[in-house]
Amino acid sequence: MPRFNPKDDINNPHTPDTDGLEETHFGYKKVKKAEKQAKVADVFTSVAKKYDIMNDLMSFGIHRLWKRYTISLSGVRAGQQVLDIAGGTGDLAKAFSREVGRNGRVVLSDINAAMLDVGRERLINAGCNNVDFVLANAETLSPFEDESFDLLTISFGLRNVTDKDAALRAMYRVLKPGGRLLILEFSKPIFEPLSKAYDLYSFTALPLMGKIVANDSESYQYLAESIRMHPDQQTLKGMMENAGFVNCDYHNLTAGIVAVHRGFKK
Repeated sequence: MPRFNPKDDINNPHTPDTDGLEETHFGYKKVKKAEKQAKVADVFTSVAKKYDIMNDLMSFGIHRLWKRYTISLSGVRAGQQVLDIAGGTGDLAKAFSREVGRNGRVVLSDINAAMLDVGRERLINAGCNNVDFVLANAETLSPFEDESFDLLTISFGLRNVTDKDAALRAMYRVLKPGGRLLILEFSKPIFEPLSKAYDLYSFTALPLMGKIVANDSESYQYLAESIRMHPDQQTLKGMMENAGFVNCDYHNLTAGIVAVHRGFKK
């Protein structure tokens, strides 16, 4: 029997029993599927306390506009139930807390306890008393019942998931009929000259900033590599459709450096 207990979703669903020697990518490296989750956990435990500062530095503050646009596509309303997956330090959850009001509920979930601790402290200090904080694995979302949320968001988290197709199926499961999923993620620039400049920036400036600000260049090297290994816009749209989502579309931001994908549950 698999060692994974569906009710203990932080346990890694990928073990030598379930996946054998099957490999996946960790940045540009090949690793066993059973090893990736722990490696990603090490990255985000390392960067958690400097995560917000680094986001502002790396994107020149533009990530705030990307997130604002994502919220504008959410259709969120007062009284709704929202799940922010891999929500980390809580940027989206904080905004949704205001939108759903006291009769609504927001769940900030993350697989990484260090990131969730930062988000919890930040949102409690901001007076967000309609937010719950749940350790959850995006591949299973096992703490959550079927059809329990009106809106799901995942911001800059999907590329770190070992089995993205499994995660999309789990997201479909916990959405109510008519609910929507929004995925904000780095994607593929649509202009080749920009793509070359972006590569130069990513693989030189990001690790250097990581070293100076967070004393961790390796984690930011991984983050740059993970962006390049993430599916492009059309591929991710197809993956969403394969998971059951309908009326899927995407919106390129900053010439495709980032894209917001949207899909609905029938």
